[in-house]
Amino acid sequence: MKPVIEVKNLVKTYGKHGSAFTALKNINLTIDSGESVAIVGKSGSGKSTLMHLLALLDRPTKGSVAIDGVDSTKLRARKLNRLRNQSFGFVFQQFFMNPNDTVLANVTLPLKIAGKRRKERHELAEKAIKTVGLSERSKFKANNLSGGQKQRVCIARAIVNNPKILFADEPTGNLDSTTGEKVIKLLFDLNKKKGVTLIIVTHDEDLAKLCDRQIRILDGKIVEDTKNKGMTKINKTTKPTKKTKTQKGVK
Repeated sequence: MKPVIEVKNLVKTYGKHGSAFTALKNINLTIDSGESVAIVGKSGSGKSTLMHLLALLDRPTKGSVAIDGVDSTKLRARKLNRLRNQSFGFVFQQFFMNPNDTVLANVTLPLKIAGKRRKERHELAEKAIKTVGLSERSKFKANNLSGGQKQRVCIARAIVNNPKILFADEPTGNLDSTTGEKVIKLLFDLNKKKGVTLIIVTHDEDLAKLCDRQIRILDGKIVEDTKNKGMTKINKTTKPTKKTKTQKGVK
């Protein structure tokens, strides 16, 4: 199976010279289409930095991130923005919505950026809003919604462009457990029923275990790459075998 994301020798360094800090150190991995993947690690481990690079929200210092075989590091800003808009959906812990706009207006934003006509924008947005179960709230202003409803609006906005890959950064961080379970079910339904590749950044071990695969980050390095059927652990005394293919992704 051709990977939807392929990362080679990825390095991310902030600052220069004496004040330089390397957040990611020589990361190599592949993610297949339709996988659900949890990126797990403590605060400061580099997990959010990795997600930002995978999602093309930042550029690496060294190495490459290929999306469907296209090396994003060779793309200029305009083509990079188009690739991100057409291929990705984003769900963040913070909702990043305009509170004074309606649900419909918030969900149509990616379509507006993509240059879709008004009629098409509304049709696609209504469909996405229906998918997350908020059709009766489409004309409500965002600031009149509950936390769980706001997160569902964010999911609707994330899927309105029919993305291949959905990134979720601590998607239940601001939600109570009952509401969080509903949001998680919705994300995994999109993954299992529609084949959307799901990448979740989390420190929640229970949430991570729901994914097909868990990638654990420590001090900017992948130290563990676990699949439901087995685990590959990376350390100074363990070398990956041909079967595990840790450096190129677990198959």
